[in-house]
Amino acid sequence: MYRFLRLLVVALFAMSCTSDSDKLQNLFDDHWEYRLETSPMFATGQGDHRANDRLSDTSPEAYSRMNDETRNFLDRLDQINRDALDDDSKINYDIFRIQLENSIRAYELNDHLLPLNGWWDYHATFADLGNRVPLNNSEDYENYLKRLQAFPEYNSGYIDRMKLGLEIGFVRPRIVFGDYLASVEAHIKEDAEESTLFEPFKNYPSAISEDDQSRLSDEARQIISETVIPEFVRLHDFLRDEYIPNTPERIGITEVPGGEAYYDYLVKMYTTMDITPDEIHQTGLDEVARIRAEMMGIVEEEGFGDDFDGFINFLRTDPQFYAETPEELMKETAYVLKLMDGKLPELFKTLPRLPYGIMPVPDYLAPRTATAYYSRGTADRTRAGFYAVNTYDLNSRPLYEVTALSLHEAVPGHHLQIALQQELEDMPKFRSVAGFTAYVEGWALYSERLGLDVDMYDDPYQNFGRLSYEMWRALRLVVDTGMHAKGWTRDEAIEFMASNSALALHNIRSEVNRYIFWPGQALAYKMGEIKIRELRERAETELGDDFDLREFHDVVLLSGSIPLSVLENNVDNWIADSKD
Repeated sequence: MYRFLRLLVVALFAMSCTSDSDKLQNLFDDHWEYRLETSPMFATGQGDHRANDRLSDTSPEAYSRMNDETRNFLDRLDQINRDALDDDSKINYDIFRIQLENSIRAYELNDHLLPLNGWWDYHATFADLGNRVPLNNSEDYENYLKRLQAFPEYNSGYIDRMKLGLEIGFVRPRIVFGDYLASVEAHIKEDAEESTLFEPFKNYPSAISEDDQSRLSDEARQIISETVIPEFVRLHDFLRDEYIPNTPERIGITEVPGGEAYYDYLVKMYTTMDITPDEIHQTGLDEVARIRAEMMGIVEEEGFGDDFDGFINFLRTDPQFYAETPEELMKETAYVLKLMDGKLPELFKTLPRLPYGIMPVPDYLAPRTATAYYSRGTADRTRAGFYAVNTYDLNSRPLYEVTALSLHEAVPGHHLQIALQQELEDMPKFRSVAGFTAYVEGWALYSERLGLDVDMYDDPYQNFGRLSYEMWRALRLVVDTGMHAKGWTRDEAIEFMASNSALALHNIRSEVNRYIFWPGQALAYKMGEIKIRELRERAETELGDDFDLREFHDVVLLSGSIPLSVLENNVDNWIADSKD
């Protein structure tokens, strides 16, 4: 007993002597370890393979426990004297606090009861499991099978949370589920070998013996047919018979209990700004007017006078603007990106080591997902980043949009920024995976504009496509706040977007459904881009001939994803230092 008390006294004394900087680092380390333990798929993506045979606990009880732990981490942060930290540690402290407080507030507002947002929802992500885990040897395949076996409990957690949402009326509106069941039905197969989850068993690495291959394939067929597919059926039937029939007709998130507070939280969380929906709505209207004027300049130059609708109809109907085959669209995309690859050193001092590739959007997602998206590579560089191009309905994928879209999703947009962030050193690990949407999407939208700096828009149609994409993001500010804070209908939102852009109507309808399904997220793009553009203009004005665009991009990128207020402070400090 005496020895224990002596050790306790020594430990307490050591803690009392620990500097605030060390306490902060210990807190970061403990939180990172907790995240790895509770998020096995996240851990796998980070190169930590201790839980490669597990899935997360997705139950309501697990979320309650996580909220309690988050509060404990915040309590520990409160005990650290921020004033005693150096400047870099203060930034880390502030970002960590924002993340913890956002997590707690989200739980309080029942965000965990809305697990579906129509964008790589959990069942679609699980169906892609074979592309998200290592599969190099027999042990990897055994772990993969164990994860397949864990799907029933994983699925139950999501369904249980949705049931709790139903009980209090905290659910998505009915209209967004019009074709949603198809994304589940795509994984209900008569033959297990037709499942995307069986794909890894069709092409084994040479390190696995033929006997093991035969055994593993047999186990996979049984698990997929007897365990996994029945769970997709259960999810499908739950959505069809219980969830969707009890969803509301009204589309605004503010129509559900607690919805106004929830939307206010989403606006601030996604933009990282203390701003109201009304202020964002007006910003959107101002941006729409500015961009419309630039678009009209091209309309007039191309001989259409002031006939904006006529020019749009020309773009939507002339065959020269559309690929005839998916392969043609992919080749055009690859050509644009290879051109941009060669121009990157003109814009950037620091480039990522991780490569990227392009791929078509999977068939089961293509009809109801976006025009394109980026899938990040792994932190240990065992898997490249991928830019997925939607080749479904080629008449809604105009070639004049390819340049802006590709710069946004791949380089210098998402891939360049995210891969660089993953490779940053001397930074807490939580910062390497932080994803403040206003920064990430703001950078990607700003990257579309960077094509102007290196002559990537070599004809007026490509430049009109860029403006149309910028208009698209400005329209989001108006439409998202219109539907969720001002009582707009879906038809009003569609009409407003259609009358102010060259976007195909199929894309507009899909996008409006996305904003209904995922309130607030779409606000981040334009608000982030406006801030980055504002900071660049400030630096160019104050530094004059001493402004270096490559240096500016280092300042923006080499702190990783950060709140816009932190970014502004970083740029202002760089401007001041550059003047000395």
